[in-house]
Amino acid sequence: MSKDRLIYIPLGGAGEVGMNAYVFGYGPKGRERLILVDLGVTFADMDSSPGVDLILPDITWLEERRDRLEAIIITHAHEDHVGAVGLLWDKLQVPVYARDFTARIARLKMQDAGQDPQQVITVGKAPEALELGPFRVQFFPVAHSLPEAAGLIIDTPAGRIVHSGDFKADETPGVGEPHDPVLLAEIGRTGVKALFCDSTNVMNENPGRSEATLNAPIAQLMRDAKGMVVATTFASNVARLKTLAVAAQEAGRSVCLMGRAMLRMTQVAKEAGILTDFPDTVSPEEAKSIPRENLLLIVTGSQGERRAASAQLARGNYMGLSMKEGDTFLFSSMTIPGNERDVGRVVNALSEMGVDVLDNAARLYHVSGHANRPDLVAMHDLIAPKMLIPIHGEHRMMREHAKLALSRGMRSAVVPNGSVLDLTDDVPGLVDEVPTGRVYLDGSRLIGAMDGIIRDRIRMAIGGHVFVTLILDEENEALGAPWAEIAGLRAEARGGKLLNEVIEAELDEFVARAGHKVLADDDKLNDGLRRVVRQVVMEEIGKKPEVTIVVSRMMND
Repeated sequence: MSKDRLIYIPLGGAGEVGMNAYVFGYGPKGRERLILVDLGVTFADMDSSPGVDLILPDITWLEERRDRLEAIIITHAHEDHVGAVGLLWDKLQVPVYARDFTARIARLKMQDAGQDPQQVITVGKAPEALELGPFRVQFFPVAHSLPEAAGLIIDTPAGRIVHSGDFKADETPGVGEPHDPVLLAEIGRTGVKALFCDSTNVMNENPGRSEATLNAPIAQLMRDAKGMVVATTFASNVARLKTLAVAAQEAGRSVCLMGRAMLRMTQVAKEAGILTDFPDTVSPEEAKSIPRENLLLIVTGSQGERRAASAQLARGNYMGLSMKEGDTFLFSSMTIPGNERDVGRVVNALSEMGVDVLDNAARLYHVSGHANRPDLVAMHDLIAPKMLIPIHGEHRMMREHAKLALSRGMRSAVVPNGSVLDLTDDVPGLVDEVPTGRVYLDGSRLIGAMDGIIRDRIRMAIGGHVFVTLILDEENEALGAPWAEIAGLRAEARGGKLLNEVIEAELDEFVARAGHKVLADDDKLNDGLRRVVRQVVMEEIGKKPEVTIVVSRMMND
């Protein structure tokens, strides 16, 4: 009996929507050759990760085994699949493979991060194949909300694996390749050991709708709107950008694209020959001279991102353009769970201006890029795998997908991030765990989730901060009273006094009472000063601040 095994380890994307990073391995236990499918990001929020720019998977486990890693394979160009490539490539240093459009985006990610874009290699769809150690990998086209999305056929000595990628059952997607049931059935007839399948929309009982169904209602909206129309969607949803632009053109409106990500995505799609008939656009400067009733702005910020064009328009203006009463703002998108509050702020700010805000409540202006439950069932039937492993979704989604598979006679397992699944035999089994987690892009540096930096920010956000300075001479006598600076705290204490002055008075008394042993011992002195500050602030305004103590000791020459 062979001692080699086939394993799967999600480092991100299993139990969450975003940050996808899936490892497959084959070989002797502890010496498996590895491939990594996707390397994406998720987005931070002010509640749990204040000040953070992006959240990435912690790939330390994989980095420590990079001598066994054959390649990184990217299924498509959404941020949650390709966004971390440039930021983390240096830790892995292996070739990156993707189809043409995705490879172009990945090279830009590498370039932005100061890495060599030539490490990204363009691969054609099947039958072209990559020979990667014990793996033979082929890309097959799937319909999604951007061009050249792909699923993967991964052949191993233990059997064939199919990775669905992100897909939808759309035979008229507008941009990109259509859903192809005949191709999927051909793959299924070859004999598939396991299907790793998108779980995002498993809870939706309705069949998915085509991008083509949006053309008529969006065009009607453009014709009926009295003032300027502004529409937002995901910058990467090239098909939707085209739908919006064509509808505007038919309604006699000029189109202006606003937002760096949107301009970059359309430019790459044009360079790749995918977006050959996109209507001409005008610059923001040119848009200022066009009558409002003849203008459509397509802007970034569908998730309420504070620095994106949508939020800036809601705050007043963006690049010299502003909205006013009678204008229309369209969210041609879905709100990702967790972003409702940010989107709500933008909606309410626009409403206060008198802008009419429309969303997809009537199912007229957006279709999902992910397969709904009936479409997943159809995919199961076409691929006909022996086992179904849910990926890409919150835990409840993956669990529901596993229950669906089990009810239809397939073996299944829910595999959270960090779990090791053994697929060698006919029954999948969780056999081990590896350390995983999150890494934050904080400005220009990567920091660990356990480094304490974000925890300190949250504590300061909740309790404020007090900075105390005390100067002592070489005899440990105070040279003047301690002084305190406050941040994130109400300036006024009880009785109308200033909070920092009340703190300083109590600190001065503490120093006067403290004995020589306390004043000579930095640890004891810092602890005592900190206790005084927290006690005063709690008594005066009911807060527990973070406290920084700086004691300077002056020595005579």
